[in-house]
Amino acid sequence: MTLAFQILAVILVGSAAYFLWQDNFDWAFAAFAVGVCSYFLGMRFQIKKRLAERESEPPA
Repeated sequence: MTLAFQILAVILVGSAAYFLWQDNFDWAFAAFAVGVCSYFLGMRFQIKKRLAERESEPPA
């Protein structure tokens, strides 16, 4: 799940760069904002998985 969000983030930021190059600032901002949100959603799922693994481990 995290890999999918990170790949989507790279694609969206790349499209934002393309829109910026084409002087379409509105679409560039929208694509960049959604790309950043996608990246942080991927990070959230990764952190949530780590926390679940730590909670399931017996205390030392």
